[in-house]
Amino acid sequence: MVRRPVVLVTGGAGEVGHGLIHRLAEGGRFDVLALDLRSPDGAVAARCAAVRTGDIVDRRFLDRLRSEFEISIVFHLAALLSTRAEFVPERAHEINVEGTLNLLRLATEEARAHGGPVRFVFPSSIAVYGLPDVTTKRAAGRVREDAWLEPVTMYGCNKLYCEHLGRYFARHYRQLAPEGDASRVDFRAIRFPGLISAFTLPSGGTSDYAPEMIHAAAQGKPYTCFVREDTRIPFMAMPDAIEALLALLDAPPSSLTRRVYNVAAFNPSAGELASMVRHAFPDERITFEPDLRRQRIVDSWPEDVDDTAARRDWGFRPAYDVERTFHEYLLPNVRRGVEGH
Repeated sequence: MVRRPVVLVTGGAGEVGHGLIHRLAEGGRFDVLALDLRSPDGAVAARCAAVRTGDIVDRRFLDRLRSEFEISIVFHLAALLSTRAEFVPERAHEINVEGTLNLLRLATEEARAHGGPVRFVFPSSIAVYGLPDVTTKRAAGRVREDAWLEPVTMYGCNKLYCEHLGRYFARHYRQLAPEGDASRVDFRAIRFPGLISAFTLPSGGTSDYAPEMIHAAAQGKPYTCFVREDTRIPFMAMPDAIEALLALLDAPPSSLTRRVYNVAAFNPSAGELASMVRHAFPDERITFEPDLRRQRIVDSWPEDVDDTAARRDWGFRPAYDVERTFHEYLLPNVRRGVEGH
């Protein structure tokens, strides 16, 4: 049987998967195979060459995919996110680490079949950082990729380890094998800040207070924010996140000086975000009642990150600052979504 050439997108039904699949389909360069535990909505599924439901922890399921499809590129988006992962850390490790290992193994086998590397694009997270307290966080400023890597969450630990796994598969896989092994995964990772989407509801991230605040306002619902007003971490609009994934995918290997890159766009405080929401929705009731446990997690993440390497190596330039994100991307699209329901 002739295998069908595809680009594999795991987590295709999620927030990032939703935007990425639409963007890949618009480009017309790739046939997309979407994989998730649940089927994506009809609009996303219609953009895919094929959709499969299954678990990335199930190696036999992945073997069946390989028998049917020829996979040249992997966007591995599937993960159990930070807040949910703290309640079931063992399951988070199984999905986030063992699942990633299975996908790296799949990519290696595909590279062997193709006779050349398979590009493996991996969204990591600012959760890999772990600053000890707010004073240190404020003094640290824009944090580089190699600083403060002591995560305080299972999700952060998982993501950091998977970065190392990707680096191993790219550079050192089977390095002591007598015959050697030229099968390499071209692993590339982006450490995303908090992502804000106008089209999908937040689904378990500890940075989700920003999109939750905006979606609640559009629906006329009061919102109680679980962090302090002075809480500050980096954020990015979903369209910029999607463009970053595609730009990193297309970057020639010779231009890349590292396997893992920071990206960011803006870093308003929670109070500043609330002020913008109240200005747009004067009747909106936003209150602040910090959850001390979740607050400690957010306080361990940088106020901002240094993304000099991404800008230099593959031309990363966010198109959306906080004002454009709010007024041109979020408000019209969130309002339209509410009116459509």
